[in-house]
Amino acid sequence: MLTGKNVLITGSNRGIGKAFVEAFAKQQCNIWACARKHSEEFETQMAEIASQNGVWIRPVYFELTDSEEMKAAIKQVLKSGENIDVLINNAGIAHGGLFSMTRMQTIREVFDINVFAPMELTQLILRKMMRQKSGSIINMSSVAALNVRAGNSAYGTSKAAVKAWTAVLGAETAQYGIRVNAIAPSLTDTDMGRAVQENAGENRLLPSAMGRMAKAEEIANVAVFLASDEASFVNGETIVVNGGGDCD
Repeated sequence: MLTGKNVLITGSNRGIGKAFVEAFAKQQCNIWACARKHSEEFETQMAEIASQNGVWIRPVYFELTDSEEMKAAIKQVLKSGENIDVLINNAGIAHGGLFSMTRMQTIREVFDINVFAPMELTQLILRKMMRQKSGSIINMSSVAALNVRAGNSAYGTSKAAVKAWTAVLGAETAQYGIRVNAIAPSLTDTDMGRAVQENAGENRLLPSAMGRMAKAEEIANVAVFLASDEASFVNGETIVVNGGGDCD
């Protein structure tokens, strides 16, 4: 379905991002696996996944909020001459807190990582996709963008911005054969998801209609579908993956 495609994934070192790497490697895709900092453990994990699936996985390191570092890293990716068939803007941060008690600096930090960093990265890669006349961009929104919940002013609105941007960008790039979609997961069983639950106290999030959190691989399966030709007429959409029910 995706054999031989090249995929660039941010936040690849853990959680949903690592599940993306594993899922696309199983589909015989080559991967640029992006992370913030060099790690021997990360490189070993990526090498093992590559070996198991007969693909190449190249670690790429940059800080999402460092424009020059990002530009230098992507310049090296582009110099390879390989097509970039799929871009997954996965990396992000969570935040909870009442608006009246949240510093503006904190809100800016959430938007810098969840909104402006993926926008900047997409700009760096988009022209290559436009020249290719093909590509799939997958952004990470959240059910927090759709459901009203006290304490979600920073995180929820940042993910709502991603949802809106996804729709607009999809309309702009369709003429170049580029589809843009987003995934809006509910709470997922990752280190970040469990930390959100632990920090919520009495405001712990309700389980889905299925009575559990999502699994990272279940989110990754949706990304594989969106990147494939099976989703060739799906563009500008945000796919909610919440196990049923209006839960966040």
